[in-house]
Amino acid sequence: MSQPQGEDHQPEPDQSAEPDQVHGQDQVPGQGQAGGPAAAELDAAAEQDAAGPGAARQPGRKAALAAAVAVAALGLDIVSKALVVANLTPGEPVHVLGDLLEFNLLRNSGAAFSFGTSYTVVFTLLAMVVIGVVVRMARRLRSTGYAIAFGLLLAGATGNLGDRIFRAPGLFRGDVVDWIEVTRHFAVFNLADSSICIAAALFVLLSLLGIHVDGTRGDRAHAPAPGEESPDDTAPGDTATDDTAPDDTAPVGQAPADVAPADAER
Repeated sequence: MSQPQGEDHQPEPDQSAEPDQVHGQDQVPGQGQAGGPAAAELDAAAEQDAAGPGAARQPGRKAALAAAVAVAALGLDIVSKALVVANLTPGEPVHVLGDLLEFNLLRNSGAAFSFGTSYTVVFTLLAMVVIGVVVRMARRLRSTGYAIAFGLLLAGATGNLGDRIFRAPGLFRGDVVDWIEVTRHFAVFNLADSSICIAAALFVLLSLLGIHVDGTRGDRAHAPAPGEESPDDTAPGDTATDDTAPDDTAPVGQAPADVAPADAER
């Protein structure tokens, strides 16, 4: 029998095609979307490898260094004061280098180098504030120089505070033990006072060198904040706007300048 006219026999579509083939392209599992969970995990791992294994422990190491410096300096101050009190008599200095260096036991109710003898309680409160500030700043330490400076400052403040708490004439009014005298023209001091002065000198030096507590260097006034893009950075795909490009817009009823007259009439 002949096939009726007007009907074309067309083959049925092949249903055995792979479901992953869409429009002639093979879809690879795990790559359907850019920036998926797998890509995020790879980026996080790459950042951790670049930072290094010791990056997360860096603040802890600097805080430990500051604590070690504080313990060492405070220990020397306590031991030296105990030896001086046990072996020296007030008013009878021991000449170590003639009149250049003497060990002379004095009781100081004021601040470092015998200043402000009438404000014992005030200096006690200031020492407590300094200790609190140093302990709080220790969590931000990423600079070796600042770790040493803060350790010395903590030792000096704690050493003199201990004298004001535990020595006569009473709680928070105790006299600090001073015993180092230089040239007879300078105030008598102790190792705690020396720690405070060395710490202050380190702070000034680090500031002049442009070193910050977090370990960074230079002036951060013009640096972009974390997460903020620099004005010079251009995001991928963004193009600068050319203000000199001709304006294709024309007033109502007037054809653009780059359109031919024939096109304008149409």
